Amino acid sequence: MPEYDDETAQSADEQSSPVTEESVEAGDTAVAVQAPEADEDYDPVKELRQKLRYAPGDWYVVHSYAGYENKVKTNLETRITSLDMEDFIFQVEVPTREEVEVKNGKRNQVQAKVFPGYILVRMDLSPESYSCVRNTPGVTGFVGATDRVDRPAPLSLDEVLKWLAPAVQAEEKKSKPEVKVLDFEVGDSVTVTDGAFASLPASISEINADQQKLKVLVSIFGRETPVELNFNQVTKI
Repeated sequence: MPEYDDETAQSADEQSSPVTEESVEAGDTAVAVQAPEADEDYDPVKELRQKLRYAPGDWYVVHSYAGYENKVKTNLETRITSLDMEDFIFQVEVPTREEVEVKNGKRNQVQAKVFPGYILVRMDLSPESYSCVRNTPGVTGFVGATDRVDRPAPLSLDEVLKWLAPAVQAEEKKSKPEVKVLDFEVGDSVTVTDGAFASLPASISEINADQQKLKVLVSIFGRETPVELNFNQVTKI
């Protein structure tokens, strides 16, 4: 690639939208540039909080027989339909989280109940909706005492998040491809697949296994410029 003088480099920089002023310094020393990441600021728990804040109804904890939570959920959803309570009882959840189970010497990811023996119900509380839930086979009662048995106390937003956040965090983790550090070595040639430097060839100069990041050298205006990327923003050539 031919050398550019300062004026030519500046003109090329203005015409090439993927490269910003931060990408190339006017001096001889190249500086590290962090390429934009897709959904860098996405927070599944924050999104869940927003959805919960504006969802109709309140969340209540219902006690059931331990080990029968999913069966009770199915029973309740059937009753909601058969009793035409869809406009009053909106959602039934058995909160789960991912755990590692060791069985016969093998480690497996399993879905475990956050609080065994309990389910969550989002509903507008009324005598009819209370009766629908309370008389569902497998339900032993509502949790959250008040001065009236048929008026249980709803959960706060933070309490609901504590129950439901583990499941959305697990789903977000599953949606991101897992890349092992052994897939890369210093000196490997790669192609950038995401961000402002997508499609450019590069070579790996550093590997940060803990943060799943790479520092690669990209040729910009005839100079090797360090760029920090996630593992899933490059592919090996």
